[in-house]
Amino acid sequence: MVEDGNIAPVADATAEKKGLDLSQYDEEQVRLMSEMCILLDENDQAIGAESKKTCHLMENINKGMLHRAFSVFLFNSKNELLLQQRASEKITFPDCFTNTCCSHPLATASELVEEGQLGVRVAAQRKLEHELGIKPEQVPLDKFKYLTRIHYVAPSDGLWGEHEIDYILFIKAEVDLDVNENEVKSVKYVSKEEMKQIIDTAEETGTKLTPWFKLIDTNFLYKWWDNLDNLDAMVDHDTIHRLP
Repeated sequence: MVEDGNIAPVADATAEKKGLDLSQYDEEQVRLMSEMCILLDENDQAIGAESKKTCHLMENINKGMLHRAFSVFLFNSKNELLLQQRASEKITFPDCFTNTCCSHPLATASELVEEGQLGVRVAAQRKLEHELGIKPEQVPLDKFKYLTRIHYVAPSDGLWGEHEIDYILFIKAEVDLDVNENEVKSVKYVSKEEMKQIIDTAEETGTKLTPWFKLIDTNFLYKWWDNLDNLDAMVDHDTIHRLP
């Protein structure tokens, strides 16, 4: 149900009813768990809204609860990819290395807009500033290149996980960073060769990687990276790639 440009919460909010105790987690990260994500059917149609907490509980994921997400890959003028390591305070996938920014458009009027993926772009710009201090003028909405969508499910631990349709956004920009340490533990730019080495030696070095980043790396990343100056040829807006 849409109310005043927003999607109303679904009637059965399992996790909210149970009053899950989050007192062992970081206070700010707990606060962010109240943000409202966009619930989807398997065709990426918005069907409701639920809190981030409810969406990320494996109990609900195992019942099919699915939400919208995005993954930004930001490259500099040297075609190096900006990686982040998620902060230890994160409730899901703490300390994992991943792409530049991964998060969710919210069930608000500005981030529900589907035409031209505007809502996803607005959310990406918002979270790049929140997590990495990148000013919106350095990442204009029209500079994000939307490539495709992936649909995946991944547990984080016995309690939390992800089940998302993830919009893949590439952008090439020179940016100034002011890292939010509650969100991001470390950042670094890597070349394609350095990225491959990180992946290949991750088990040996004990480097933890987010599951969506591993899926994108395995299935898509390097062919996209090879075509940074010709991304139009890589666009597939019709397919939702269902990845195991």
